[in-house]
Amino acid sequence: MKKKLLIATDSFLPRWDGIARFLNEILPKLSADYDITVIAPRFNGPLSEFKNISIIRIPLSRIRVGDYTPAKFCIKKVKEAVKQADIVWTQTIGPIGATAIISARFFRKPLVAYIHSIEWELFSKSISRRNPFRNSINFFTKAAARCLYNRCSLLIVPSGEVADIMNGHYIRTKKKIVHLGADTSKFKPAENKKDAKKKIGINPEHVVIGFSGRIGREKDLVTLYRAFLRLRKLYGNLILLIIGKGVKELRIMLESKKDVIVVEYAEEIVPYLQAMDIYVMPSLTETSSLSTMEAMSCGIAVVSTPVGYIKNYIKNSYNGFFFNKQNPYELSKKLAVLLDDEKLRVTIGENARKTIIEFYNWNKTTEGIEEALREVISLS
Repeated sequence: MKKKLLIATDSFLPRWDGIARFLNEILPKLSADYDITVIAPRFNGPLSEFKNISIIRIPLSRIRVGDYTPAKFCIKKVKEAVKQADIVWTQTIGPIGATAIISARFFRKPLVAYIHSIEWELFSKSISRRNPFRNSINFFTKAAARCLYNRCSLLIVPSGEVADIMNGHYIRTKKKIVHLGADTSKFKPAENKKDAKKKIGINPEHVVIGFSGRIGREKDLVTLYRAFLRLRKLYGNLILLIIGKGVKELRIMLESKKDVIVVEYAEEIVPYLQAMDIYVMPSLTETSSLSTMEAMSCGIAVVSTPVGYIKNYIKNSYNGFFFNKQNPYELSKKLAVLLDDEKLRVTIGENARKTIIEFYNWNKTTEGIEEALREVISLS
């Protein structure tokens, strides 16, 4: 009989972000070995069906943090779901994830948490700098993370750097490193770049600079737009393609600009990635950045800030380029190098895909997660 796996998350479809994309990829793989229930917020929009997976939806609260609306605290519903499970796997420490961690400890259930982000960095950077409670949010989030993660049986972390950060903040739970990866059979280069652009309604003669992910303050899309603005004065055939949604005022600002196309997340993101000539990740904080790996898997030349594990898998001038955070001038210079040399763009993109195929294939990610879950079950 299959073990009952409860996945507790404060981020899930139809709200697309890194966690939702991760779960969208991993759930079909795990459903072959586990009887899965997902407990997640009831975000607005249609929810695609997952075969052989049950989903419990928690209503949203009226609170808003940056571009995010958390679920209500439905303690009874979460406790009941945890009670029925054989193993609990949390993705977040919001109202659902935190309640699941406390309940799992109460019922003595095997408990695993995946560390998708450094929460105190993410929360503090995702809210306005004008918010007087910004520093307090950082302090209390750090304290909450320490308390909750020390209750877990195992933490799955995407890199050694994240493990070191956790250790440095007195989070002593055992950690297992499982690098994220991309499905290279799904995220693959376009057979013809011009046809890929036509497919999504872009003039095939234009050069497309792109980004996919949440339109959040911590992603620093303002720096990307400022660099694009400098380049547009020099190159007459540029398009900036943003795939995602998030902070309303940022989205409206971008949508109003000339030669900028903003598309809300679709379930099928590959056609948009395949239409891009250059991918930019201007983020202020990341752990691994699944979206950057997916772009590299599609054979796209990437320019990124050296944040999180990105600085380990991108080798400057070989499979991508780096620029310093919040530096639009430097970013524009790196982009200009790629815009002026199509052959270099292609070579960088080819090397990027080779890197993902060899070291960061999604099958390795899946195997690592399955091994971690089995390890915790065997110890219970």
